[in-house]
Amino acid sequence: MEEKCNLIREYIREIGSLVKGLMGHSVFTETDEAFEGQHGEMKANIMLAYRHLEDARMRLGKVMQQIQGGVSKYDGKES
Repeated sequence: MEEKCNLIREYIREIGSLVKGLMGHSVFTETDEAFEGQHGEMKANIMLAYRHLEDARMRLGKVMQQIQGGVSKYDGKES
């Protein structure tokens, strides 16, 4: 299970990078907004999607932490 979690975490990291990369899409510089705040709303939703992916990645890390006995490798304390 730990290997599968680690593999999925890597996929999520790659997808997260692609999602975050949308922030630099040419639509924001080459296209006029159809309504005021359109681009800002789009960027806000891109960042929300990215944060949710990062949260999912972290939670799979927590699954792995429990498999390893519940001790965080970062602080040496039980979760």
